[in-house]
Amino acid sequence: MKKIKSIDLFAGIGGIRMGFDRAFGKNIETVFVCEWDQFAQKTYKENFRDTFEIAGDITEIKENEIPEFDICLAGFPCQAFSIAGTGGNGRKGFDDDFKGRNRGNLFLDVVRICEYHKPKVIFCENVKGLYMHDRGRTFTVIRNAFRDLGYQVFFKVLNSKDFGVPQNRERVYIVAFRDDLNLGEFKFPDPVNLKVSIGDILQDAPVPSKYYLSDVYVKTLKAHKARHASKGNGFGYEIRDLDGIAGTIVCGGMGRERNLIIDHREHSMIPVTHIKGEINKEDIRKMTPREWARLQGFPDDFVLPLADTHLYKQFGNSVTVNVIEAIAKQIREVLEKNE
Repeated sequence: MKKIKSIDLFAGIGGIRMGFDRAFGKNIETVFVCEWDQFAQKTYKENFRDTFEIAGDITEIKENEIPEFDICLAGFPCQAFSIAGTGGNGRKGFDDDFKGRNRGNLFLDVVRICEYHKPKVIFCENVKGLYMHDRGRTFTVIRNAFRDLGYQVFFKVLNSKDFGVPQNRERVYIVAFRDDLNLGEFKFPDPVNLKVSIGDILQDAPVPSKYYLSDVYVKTLKAHKARHASKGNGFGYEIRDLDGIAGTIVCGGMGRERNLIIDHREHSMIPVTHIKGEINKEDIRKMTPREWARLQGFPDDFVLPLADTHLYKQFGNSVTVNVIEAIAKQIREVLEKNE
């Protein structure tokens, strides 16, 4: 097929791009990347050797400064529509304000850029909460914005656990095709019947001792959970079965503590960081950044250049590459038929 040109907006660490690269192979070329977080930029640059610089704040980029493209990839910020949110701004939607930046309205920059360039396809990913936000009115606004530009809009909520990774992660995916393609219908991918568990994505032993919790911290977590349980709440840490799947990995709050595991394989009991007490003897540990990468479908040759704190945030904010690839393959089929 003819080479497709794409742009990667709100690129994060490149999960959406990686899924499309896998699906299209040599038939896709990324011509523009935009990501305002400098740490995400560092990880992106280590893994995608582009000849151009990553652009920063999308609101300061003029439409005519972006090269022509066929597909717009846009994982616009989800915190404004997430139940959790960040900075105490959960679910404020279009009224969201975080450090002076309205994350809820950033999708309008996608509209602005696509109105100018009129690509064949617009692809967006966001939290499931976007679909339900403000009783569905927010999603209607977004869908109608693309329709007004002359696009046929399709959407579906898919779960990462159905696409070969052991993570329960529901996200809404939007695929918009330009009207003149006369598409008719678009079929999202069916689940793949692969039984993958947490045990299948563990790092080889020994896992560094810094990932094993201290006995003091384990005691604190247990007390915190018991306190909430007495009030009828289900808050607190959670230990996942190695034969089961992880909960949704997120970058804040109890993100890591909700996906603890017990790993009895050999490991050092000598702390390498300053902790209170000793390393717990129950072998309770956090999952590692590499394991989080695997939960999101990133390959083991994906470079992790930063400190753990940044990596947990980046993978918690990223997409599941397997799901993106599956959708991208369906998009490719449509484009091939319309050549």
